[in-house]
Amino acid sequence: MSDVLPLVEARLRTTLGEPDARAAVTFLGTDRVEVLRFPGRDQDGEIVRYATLGMSALPMADPTAVLADPVKGPRAELVISVRAGLADTDKVLRPLAVLAASPQVEGVIVAPGASLDVGEPLWPGAPFTSVLVAEPGGLVEDLELDEPLDPVRFLPLLPMTANEAAWKRVHGAQALQERWLTNGTDLRDPARRSVPLD
Repeated sequence: MSDVLPLVEARLRTTLGEPDARAAVTFLGTDRVEVLRFPGRDQDGEIVRYATLGMSALPMADPTAVLADPVKGPRAELVISVRAGLADTDKVLRPLAVLAASPQVEGVIVAPGASLDVGEPLWPGAPFTSVLVAEPGGLVEDLELDEPLDPVRFLPLLPMTANEAAWKRVHGAQALQERWLTNGTDLRDPARRSVPLD
């Protein structure tokens, strides 16, 4: 079975360009997780994207399964995009690596619609301690692997304020995303306020 991670890194580079920084984090009992930083632009200015590399080395296992299947199961990497120069967002590296290690550490399956909480600001002064996992395929296309391996999905993470995270628990991910859309929320603004939730 070929190593998945070089293919994943190639897909990230093809889509996002060359990374200008990378950091590695290792947690006790888990494989190493790297976070790559990609500078870029959108119609409103400079963007920096952080992508994990290492989460997809193993498939995510159902936490209720007696034995984890080493081959079959969903595989993913995480991507977060923020506006450059507005906050010290490079400090998101460790929280992002923690989230990427959670399938191995806690036996969770990270999937679209889920909330993930790191219990501390994503970067210094950030109004966010949690993220909403969005649908893949928009920014980085799924990476198909040889059978019987599942494809690697690149899951965008959308930072949520505490109020948004609480509102999402009651009303659901779709309702929160619609609220963001209706209000024209810039989800890449690292210092944005909570969307109105009345």
